[in-house]
Amino acid sequence: MSRIHPTEKFSSADPHPPSPPYVFTLWKRSTMNFQGTDGFTVFDHRGKLAFRVENYARNRCFGSIGGLILMDGSGKPLLTVKPKALSMKNQWNGYRGELDCSKNATPPRLFTMRRPSSSLIHTSACEAEIHIDESNQTAPPDFKIEGSFGRRSCKITRGATGEEVAKISRKTVNATLVLSNDVFTLMVQPGIEPELVMAFVIILDRICIKPFAPLLCS
Repeated sequence: MSRIHPTEKFSSADPHPPSPPYVFTLWKRSTMNFQGTDGFTVFDHRGKLAFRVENYARNRCFGSIGGLILMDGSGKPLLTVKPKALSMKNQWNGYRGELDCSKNATPPRLFTMRRPSSSLIHTSACEAEIHIDESNQTAPPDFKIEGSFGRRSCKITRGATGEEVAKISRKTVNATLVLSNDVFTLMVQPGIEPELVMAFVIILDRICIKPFAPLLCS
C-alpha cells in the first residue's frame, strides 16, 4: 500500500511560533505479522515509528485478561492497560510501565477509564470518561471522550473546562481520497502526554461497538 504516515510540515517563519500539536498516524495492525497477534503501529509526522501495541493472544500473563502494553518505537514498555473484571461500565485501568505478573502486588493506578452510565444504551456514539485521581468520588472526570470512535470522529476534552486536548479523525490522502478505518489520525495538543492519549485510544478500541463495514474495508 502507499505510504500512510503523515506529511504535515510546520512553518518556521515566526521566530517564536507556538508549539505545534503532535500528529500521529495510527495503523490498526501489529508490527508482528503472524497469527494470534493484533495491535497498533503508530507513526509520527516524520514517518518515524513512535508507538507499538502488540496483543499476544497466547501470552500467559495477558492473554486471558486482555491486558495490553503500549511500547515506544524501540519496544520499551511505557504503559499497561488492563480491564477490571466483571465491570458493567467496561472499566479499564492504566499503569506506568509493564506489570510484573509474577508479583501479587498491583502498582498504583495512573488512571481509570470507563463508559459513563448515560452512554451504555447508545450504539452509535462511543463516549468515555477518564479519572486520574479517584480519591474524590464526586469530582468530575479529568477527561471526557465525545463522538464516535468507530467512525474515527471524536475528541478528548478536559472534564472541567471542555478544552480540547486531542482529536481522532479519518485519515485523508488528498481532497477526494479517505482511507479505511484501519488507518486514522490522532492529533494531541502540547502539554498532554501523547503516550497517555494513546492508552485512551487502545481502550476505546476495546470498549467501543464496531459499526458494520463492507468486507473490502475490513
